[in-house]
Formats: sequence, C-alpha cells, structure tokens
Amino acid sequence: MGQKAVSDVTPDDVLAFWFPPGLDALVPDDHIAFWRSRMQGGMDAAIIGQWADVTRAAARGALDHWADTATGRLALILALDQFSRSLWRDSPAAYEQDNKATLFALDGIDTGHFDALPHPWQKNFYLIAICHCEGPDHLERMDRAIALADAQVAAMPAPLRAHYGDMGNQPRRVRDIIRRFGRHPHRNPVYGRLSSPEEEVYIATGDFPHTRKIGPDD
Repeated sequence: MGQKAVSDVTPDDVLAFWFPPGLDALVPDDHIAFWRSRMQGGMDAAIIGQWADVTRAAARGALDHWADTATGRLALILALDQFSRSLWRDSPAAYEQDNKATLFALDGIDTGHFDALPHPWQKNFYLIAICHCEGPDHLERMDRAIALADAQVAAMPAPLRAHYGDMGNQPRRVRDIIRRFGRHPHRNPVYGRLSSPEEEVYIATGDFPHTRKIGPDD
C-alpha cells in the first residue's frame, strides 16, 4: 500500500490502523502482541510506507485541528509521538515532536478528552507521550503520569489486569531515570550529547524503560 493522502485521512483512520480490531474482546495474548509491535519497532515499515506524509503534516501543525475532539486528539498524539519515532528513528527528528505531543496530552487531560476515551490502552498513549518528553518540569509531569497510570490499572477489566499491572511501573522507571540524570541518557548518542561517567555506565547496561520485556516468555 502507498502513502495515505493527508487530505483524505481522518483521525478514525489513524485509530483503526493503530488499534487492531478485537482488543475490546479482552484476550491477553492479543494485547501482549499489540504492545510488542507498537513499542518495539514492529510498525516502522507500515508507518514509513503509508503514514510518512501524515506524520510530516502533524509535525508542521497541519493537523492541529484534530485536537478539537477526544478521538482526534488521540490520533494527533499518536502521529506526533509514535509515528515520528518510526519515521525518523535513530535521528534527533524522532524526538522533535515530544514537546508538542506532551502539550496536547496535558491539555487533553485538563479538558476531559483523556477521560472521554473508552479504553485504558488508548489512554496509556497520553502517558507514554508525557514520559517521553524531556524538560525542566519532567518530574512533576511524571508524578502526574504515575497517578493516572495507577488509576488505569485499577480500572482495567479483570481479564487484563494482571497483564497491565506493569503500566504503573513504567512511569516510575522513567521518573527514576529523570531523577538521576535529568534526561534520557540513551538519546545522548543520537543527539551528539556528551554523556557523564554515570550516564555511560547506564547506557552500557542497555536496560532502558522503553526496551523492557513485554509479556511472559514465549
């Protein structure tokens, strides 16, 4: 399939692409497969091949009007925060939309768009965007993300609760990294930033929040 024409794409198209049908059947294995593909590069080829123009449009502000609705705002956050990482992986551009995605996420929490989303796995992409964004208020944002994540775990449908129990731990991991270093050190090589000795030790471990194991052993 070729590139999606920006003029023809709607937020519902983005959500239909990102969230496969059947997730609301609450089958744990389906959710594990969903998170593995979305968080660990499994969507790169599809995004580059079909959604690159949409991602660029979101980055230049051409889709900001999507934020007028709850589903549109979620689609915009996905394009800014998730699609950018696939399209520009291993380059500074992968992170250039983090501030914008986080502003849309925080505003959506304040205006009720976050609460209006029907599923916890949709809401979690707000929290992921907040975790991604470096900045002077990162710890304050992480505290807010932790509280929201804990609430989502508590509200998770029973068949999925055990499998989503780690949702509250992920922002805690990120908060600890930001508390220690003030930034995401694993990005230093991409940005050309000089790493401190402590950061070099951390980077050498390869044990980053975003590379954590998802789900049980196969």
